[in-house]
Amino acid sequence: MYQISEIAKLLGITPHTLRYYEKEKIIFPARNENGDRVYDETHLTWMKFVMKLKQTQMPIAQIREYAELVRQGETTAQARINLLEEHRSSIQNQINNLLSTEKMLDKKIIGYRDYIKTHKAIPTNSPY
Repeated sequence: MYQISEIAKLLGITPHTLRYYEKEKIIFPARNENGDRVYDETHLTWMKFVMKLKQTQMPIAQIREYAELVRQGETTAQARINLLEEHRSSIQNQINNLLSTEKMLDKKIIGYRDYIKTHKAIPTNSPY
C-alpha cells in the first residue's frame, strides 16, 4: 500500500494531480482508518494507463467516460473497445502530422546546411 506522496513520486506527478483525478472520478483510492488515501498496485497500474491516455491527448472527459465504463463492468467491453479504437485513430492522426512536420523540418535543415556549406541562396521554395 502506498500513501499519496509515495504513489505520486512513483508516477512522477504531484499529490495535487492525484486528487484532481479523484475529483474527476477517474481514480478511487481506498482510505485507511485515519481517512488518508491509500493506493495499491492496481491503482498504480491504472494511473500509468490514464497518464498514457492523457499524454496522447485524450480529453479528461473521455478518460472519465472510459473509467466509468470500466467501473460498470464486463457488459461495457464493446463500448470500451469503441472508445479506445477512436482514440487510437486520433493517435494515428497525431503520428501522421508529426511525420509530415518532421519531413518539412528535414527539408529546411538540409536547405540551411547547403546554404552554409556553399554560400548559395536559401532555396526559393521556402519563405524562411
